[in-house]
Amino acid sequence: MLLVTTDEIAGKTIKENLGIVKGEIVQSKNFGRDFMAGMKTLVGGEIKGYTEMLREARQIATKRMVDEAESLGADAIVDVRYGSSAVMQGAAEIIAYGTAVKLK
Repeated sequence: MLLVTTDEIAGKTIKENLGIVKGEIVQSKNFGRDFMAGMKTLVGGEIKGYTEMLREARQIATKRMVDEAESLGADAIVDVRYGSSAVMQGAAEIIAYGTAVKLK
């Protein structure tokens, strides 16, 4: 599956728009990560546990989006975007979305 952030694909022609596809996940922090993050805020720097948690969440959201596009028979997803929000204390939502298309 070809994923692009543009509305066109160089060298390809979009034959049909199949609609918006998305993948989402709500990921929560665990106590160990929270404790270490609290300690890290005292000294500064990257909170690697959270970085990894968000990376994994983006991968899962992307896979779910691709799975939805494949179920529609898509060849690619254009205008791919990611969003995130806090849904409650200690949990974040990651969403991946775009337009599923068939190529000529």
